[in-house]
Amino acid sequence: MKTGKRYAELSKLVDKSTLYDPSEAAKLVCETGKAKFDETVELHVRLGVDSRHADQQVRGAVVLPHGTGRSKRVLVLAKGPKADEAKEAGAEFVGDDDMIDKIQKENWFDFDVIIATPDMMGKLGRLGKVLGPKGLMPNPKAGTVTMDVTKAVNEVKAGKIEYRLDKSNIIHCPVGKVSFGAEKIEENVKALMEAIIKAKPAAAKGQYIKSCSLASTMGPGIKVNATKFS
Repeated sequence: MKTGKRYAELSKLVDKSTLYDPSEAAKLVCETGKAKFDETVELHVRLGVDSRHADQQVRGAVVLPHGTGRSKRVLVLAKGPKADEAKEAGAEFVGDDDMIDKIQKENWFDFDVIIATPDMMGKLGRLGKVLGPKGLMPNPKAGTVTMDVTKAVNEVKAGKIEYRLDKSNIIHCPVGKVSFGAEKIEENVKALMEAIIKAKPAAAKGQYIKSCSLASTMGPGIKVNATKFS
């Protein structure tokens, strides 16, 4: 793979054979995130599970102590008092059948998260093929199917992120921006890793966390010593 001069220079700062302590990795990711924009920092965690098996799924949500640095647009699907509650909590879009129709008929996706009350899920189910691949389908495990819409909206606004395995058994999650600085990045990483470790399925055998790395949008990957989290 051909890489640019800038990337090659930044890569020299990272020793590919070293497993860095979380604090060192957080410091390095800030040093290598030197693009002209505020780069997003992502954590990539490879797990020793098989996502093809239902009893080995790893999925959940966690509120990062310092958020992600990106504000999320929230759509709440609810009726009556719960819809009013959602508006008061600061949701950008609130509705019920009208919003479901808008997604279905107009291919509308001007939102980042959907929160739904349980009574809306029957109608929303028909959009599973559209919402599922985009990771937008509300899920009780992620706290996005709930009667407590105020709490759900507040948590999303405070920096709640959802983590889930992809087909390669890897979790990819944003853990902040380079401008946060090493300390806040490290605290966010720690909160996410603790949640992933807690979510270990009973059916998982052998080594649970296979590898862990941090990278900024345009920067090189930095291997993190995952034993420091357990």
